[in-house]
Amino acid sequence: MLFTVGVRSIINISMKIGFFDSGLGGLHIAQAVRKALPKYDYVYLGDTLHVPYGKRSRDTIYRLTEKAVEYLFTQHDCKLVIIACNTASALALRKLQQGWLAENYPDRRVLGVIVPTLEHTLDINARRIGLIATEAMCESRIYEEELGKLDPQIELYHQSAPLLVPLLEYEGGEFLTKALDNYLSKLEAYDIDTLILGCTHYCLLKDQAKALLPNVNVVSQDDIIPQKLHQYLQRHIELENLLSCEGAFEIFVTDNSQAFIRSAYNVIDITLERPAINLCNIYG
Repeated sequence: MLFTVGVRSIINISMKIGFFDSGLGGLHIAQAVRKALPKYDYVYLGDTLHVPYGKRSRDTIYRLTEKAVEYLFTQHDCKLVIIACNTASALALRKLQQGWLAENYPDRRVLGVIVPTLEHTLDINARRIGLIATEAMCESRIYEEELGKLDPQIELYHQSAPLLVPLLEYEGGEFLTKALDNYLSKLEAYDIDTLILGCTHYCLLKDQAKALLPNVNVVSQDDIIPQKLHQYLQRHIELENLLSCEGAFEIFVTDNSQAFIRSAYNVIDITLERPAINLCNIYG
């Protein structure tokens, strides 16, 4: 679905929307947003040097995320950065917003993917939610915490899936299918009515998950974030007015992984211009 935002004021507009993830998963979010809101300029940063984030410590994830967001702010003039990574959203977003951002970049914005996802589950009347996510994501219990604020009567069951991201990044084939089936069967035992794919990498598994759980609503963040961003920009026209509108899309990675490059070009819509994938050094 194509979205449009209202009339723009006549002022200097040169800033971009940035996306950050540890690897391939967030590219699905960026691509979905790009298709729904094609006029804006976007920059995607994948930290392929440190993927996966799921087993890293809270301090490490925060440090990597802060560096990535600062890179998008300072090197690419991003006004708004979407942390298109559930693990980083859980372990770094709040600290970034409440401390670092206010002190260093008070005119910029950083958004996550967790609260919009949970808001969507309320919209579809979910009552028994299964969450499949990384180990760090599950251990943080941020989904339970945020869901409790929205509706404490909804039950949530989580299942960590440490094998999925490595298998997705390196094209795991039949091993990936078996691993997914194993993880989902554990959640199915709780009689869930909704499944949250709680890692943006898992957008790639949306169709497989629907086939394995035909009677369950499968919630994939590439279906949610475009509309949520559109609504955010409608509420913050003063920010939207600062965004450049050339339809540009740039991709940067921290490690030149050939597996990532092959997979990335499968994600990018062939009806839109394919950007080069550029190597950057943001960690010194």
